[in-house]
Amino acid sequence: MNITTETKRQRGRKVAAVLAGGLVLGVGTMATLASWNDSEYATGTFSAGRFNLQGSADGGTTWNDNTSAPGAALSFSTPYNNLQPGSVVYSTYLVRLAANTTNDATVAISATSSGAVTGLTYELASVSNATCNDAAIAAGTTLVPSGTAVGSATGASTFALAKGAPTTNPGGTAYLCLKVTAGSIAQGQSGTGTWQFAATSNAN
Repeated sequence: MNITTETKRQRGRKVAAVLAGGLVLGVGTMATLASWNDSEYATGTFSAGRFNLQGSADGGTTWNDNTSAPGAALSFSTPYNNLQPGSVVYSTYLVRLAANTTNDATVAISATSSGAVTGLTYELASVSNATCNDAAIAAGTTLVPSGTAVGSATGASTFALAKGAPTTNPGGTAYLCLKVTAGSIAQGQSGTGTWQFAATSNAN
């Protein structure tokens, strides 16, 4: 009886030893497999750019965001308030992309009017500086052709504006010269012309 009990105990010890060995072997296998796995992570951060058009009606001394009509008050030469047939008046308007604008732009021109502007026509040109006269227009680039009725922008061309480099600076200035000519106008007539310069951001 003791022999049988002893035999059972020996067998139990052998089984336990084998199981223990298997557990040790299993741990070793897991460690080996883990050493053959690796990961890489990558994160992308996305931020929107900035875009802002500014205008100046005083030759670049002050710049403002004139985002709705009537906008900046243009300073036309005399006799803007005492016109007669054949009168010609001029005004300069400047536009640029503000500092921190991150894209170049294409600018489109449109125009509206109110009151009596019958008989008034204009021409718009991109010129080299704030001087606005016939010589500047002749040397510049026509954006709206001569003879266009005030309140219309038929045949207008777009023009480009560059962002600042670096973008913490304002972009380059576009000098715009407006020449308004009075044709057959009525005594005492009065009206307003409004020009819109709509900048669209260009894709990088």
